[in-house]
Amino acid sequence: MSDTNGGEPLPEPEGAVNAIETEYEIGQDNITPRIGPFGLDIHNPVFMISGLSVVAFVLFTLAFQNSVGPLFLALRDGLTASFDWFFLIVGNIFVLVCLGLIVSPLGRVRIGGREATPDYSYIGWFSMLFAAGMGIGLMFYGVSEPMSHYDGAFGALTTENGVRTDWAPLGGAAGDVDAARALAMAATIYHWGLHPWAIYAVVALSLALFAYNKGLPLTMRSVFYPIFGERIWGWPGHVIDILAVFATLFGLATSLGIGAQQANAGLSYLFGIEVGTTAQVILIVGITGAALISVLRGLDGGVKKLSELNLILATILLLFIIVVGPTLAILTGFFENLFAYGRDFVALSNPFGREDDNFRQGWTSFYWAWWISWSPFVGMFIARVSRGRTVREFITCVLLIPTLVSVLWMTTLGGTALSQLVDGSFTGVQEAALELKLFEMLTQLPLTTIASFVAIVLVIVFFITSSDSGSLVIDTITAGGKIDAPVSQRIFWVSFEGLVAATLLIGGGLAALQAMAVSTGFPFAIVLLLACYALIRGLMDEPR
Repeated sequence: MSDTNGGEPLPEPEGAVNAIETEYEIGQDNITPRIGPFGLDIHNPVFMISGLSVVAFVLFTLAFQNSVGPLFLALRDGLTASFDWFFLIVGNIFVLVCLGLIVSPLGRVRIGGREATPDYSYIGWFSMLFAAGMGIGLMFYGVSEPMSHYDGAFGALTTENGVRTDWAPLGGAAGDVDAARALAMAATIYHWGLHPWAIYAVVALSLALFAYNKGLPLTMRSVFYPIFGERIWGWPGHVIDILAVFATLFGLATSLGIGAQQANAGLSYLFGIEVGTTAQVILIVGITGAALISVLRGLDGGVKKLSELNLILATILLLFIIVVGPTLAILTGFFENLFAYGRDFVALSNPFGREDDNFRQGWTSFYWAWWISWSPFVGMFIARVSRGRTVREFITCVLLIPTLVSVLWMTTLGGTALSQLVDGSFTGVQEAALELKLFEMLTQLPLTTIASFVAIVLVIVFFITSSDSGSLVIDTITAGGKIDAPVSQRIFWVSFEGLVAATLLIGGGLAALQAMAVSTGFPFAIVLLLACYALIRGLMDEPR
C-alpha cells in the first residue's frame, strides 16, 4: 500500500504484522482541482456527494426554517420510540466485545506492529482522548442530567391510558430522597460510562488495526475488508464512508449547538448578553473562526495544546468544586454512585419488558444514537494518536479510565447540585433551564464569577477542539484516507460544521440538533455491528 499525489504516507509497521496485500493505492481515485488559489485533493465521489448533500441540507433548512421544526421533532421522536430496543441491544454488544477483548489472547496484539512504540505520553494521549470524547456534553449535562433524573425519580409515577407518562428511570423512587438520588446518579453514569466509550473503542481500534497493521487507508471502509474484500474500493466502500461523514458532521453539529447554547447562557449570566438564537449563531461564527486558527496550526500545534489546556482547566474546576463544595458528600458519593451504577447496570441495559418509555426513548436511545454518530470522529481521532499501544492497554485506557473520570465528574457537579437541593433547600438549579443549571449551582459556591468564567472558557475550548479534530477526521475520509491533504479542505469542513450547527439552531433548536444526531446514528449503528465482526477477524490474523 502506497500513497500517491504527494500525501503523507501512513507510518510503516514496526515488527511483525499480517498486512493485507492489495493493488489499491491511497489517493488513486482522488481528483485534484483548483478553485482560485486553493488546491484540492479529494476522493471522487465521497467528497462530492457528502459535500453537496450538506450544502443542500443547509440551504433547504434555511429556506423553510419556519416549518422544519416540527419535522425534526417528529423525526427524533419517531426513531427513538420505534428503535429504542435496537439502540440498547447495539450498545450492549459493543460493551461485551470490548470486555471480551481485554481478557482474551487477542489483547496482546500491538497497534502498529510488535515492535511499535507509542507516539504520545500517557498524559498527552489521555488529554486528547478526553477532550475529543465528551467535552461539551459533560459541561452541559454534568449538572442538568442528574437533576432531571432526580426530579423524575422523586416524583410520583403517572400513567395515561395504561402507559407511563413520567420521566423516572426504571420504577422510580417516589418520595424517597436517598433512593431517588442514587437512581438519578446511576442513570446519569449509565449514559456516560462504559457504553459510549465502548462504541468509541470499537471504532478506534478497528481503524487503527486496519491502517497501522494491515496497511489500508485510514477510512471507515478499510475496516470492512474482511467482509467485502476488494469491493470496498467501489460503491460498498463509498456508501460506508459517506455515512461516516454524515454521522460525524451531524453528531458534531449537535454538540456544537449545545455548546453555543450553554456559552450563551453563561455569558448572559456574567455579562448580561441576551439569550437567543442570534447570539448563539454569532458565538458559533466566532468560535468557528478560532477553530480555523487551530486548524492552521496543525495537530501538534493546535488541537494537542488546546486539549492539554482543557484538561488543566477541567481539573481546576473539578478540584475547586470538590474543595469548596460538599467535600465529604462528593468523596463518599463517588463510591456510592459507582455501586448504584453497578447495581442498576443490567436493569438499565435491558431493552425489553420495561415501562419507563420516556426515559428509555428520550434519554438512552438519543444518547446511544448520539454516541454512535460521534464514533467515526472520536474513533478516527483516537486511532490517529494510539499507535504503539497493545489492544488490552488501548481498551483498558479508552474504556475503563474515562468511565471512572465520568463518574467523578458527574458526582462532583451533579452531586453538588443535588446536595444543595436536598440538604440546603436551594431550588435554583431545579428551576433553571438546562443550559443554566451549571451556573446556578456555581452561585452557591465562593468565587462564583471566576468559576463561571472558567466554565465558559472550558465550553468554548471544547468547542474549538471538537470542531478542529472533527474537520481532521472528515477531511481524511473525503480525501480517500490521506492524512495530509491540503489545509483548504479542512477549512471547508470546519466552516460547514459551524454552519450546520447554526442552521439547526435556527431551524428548530435543541430538538433539531438531536433529530439529526439520531437519524444519522441509526444507519451507522448497523455499519458498526458489521465492524465488530470485521475487527475480530482482523485481530485473529495478527501476531501477538
